[in-house]
Amino acid sequence: MRRPRIAVTLGDPNGIGPEVALKCLAEPSVQAQCDAVLVGDRAVLELHAHRLGLDALPVPLHQVAADEGYAVRFGEVSAQAGALSMRSIARAVELCLSGEVDAMATAPISKEAIGLAGYDEPGHTEYLARLTGTSDYLMTMVAGPLRVGVVTGHMPLKDVASRITRVAVARCLVRLSESLQRDFGIAEPRIAVLGLNPHAGDGGVLGSEEIEIIEPAMRETLGSQGFGPFPADGFFAERQWEEYDAVLAMYHDQGLIPFKTLAFDTGVNFTAGLPIIRTSPDHGTAFGIAGKGIARAESMRNAIEVALDVARQRLALEPADS
Repeated sequence: MRRPRIAVTLGDPNGIGPEVALKCLAEPSVQAQCDAVLVGDRAVLELHAHRLGLDALPVPLHQVAADEGYAVRFGEVSAQAGALSMRSIARAVELCLSGEVDAMATAPISKEAIGLAGYDEPGHTEYLARLTGTSDYLMTMVAGPLRVGVVTGHMPLKDVASRITRVAVARCLVRLSESLQRDFGIAEPRIAVLGLNPHAGDGGVLGSEEIEIIEPAMRETLGSQGFGPFPADGFFAERQWEEYDAVLAMYHDQGLIPFKTLAFDTGVNFTAGLPIIRTSPDHGTAFGIAGKGIARAESMRNAIEVALDVARQRLALEPADS
């Protein structure tokens, strides 16, 4: 099986994205695993590389030019920075769809900056879905054996309950199960499902969504491979997640607060259901330490390695003559 190829985007150029991307791609252990390319503006990346003491970019570059007159201003939110980060993502998607690379890993972007640049999407996931024409996708957080998907992602909390429908939960369960099989090589995945309400509704006393929506969706899609719905607080406090291959949470913070508590420096965001492989670190732009060379790169490294693992898994499934 050939070496996987991966594109790594620079993220928001005023944040730590270029720094953590460069730190990872300069590591011999990463270079030994894959053929990597950077996607972004050369001048911006060379500035970050100079700050890190690198004489040159560690891997080849696919140039995506910054707006005329743009200069890196560490720690600042700007429309030009947001625009460059999004154009770099779009170019990496093109490389994936054309088959020039097998996967992409995206360094952190600023939701505020991309909004100033005129993009309506609240983040990477929704933008990637639009670029690839995908409507059925699932944001999944990964840290070794801990995998957490969310039914509702980037939306106001007041809108969550109305989005928890039997169809929505069933689609997410199917997408998560299929991804565990295809992307992580788990033949019969065991999936734990969290309730929406405190104490998972407490038998209907604190809400009926568990009885009327979540349990039927589990039975219809997973059968004996679905477990729950569990009260979210006790589930993570008692480390019950260790008994399952993945967890499906009902909303963003229900899944991501415990995930980041357990794996903030190592976690990876994986978008299941896309026609391409995409990962990112689970932290943000860290504007407060941008340009100082002190950003920890473990999560970015793990994002690259998870993308490569999934790429190898998919390459292994391809016919020998493809």
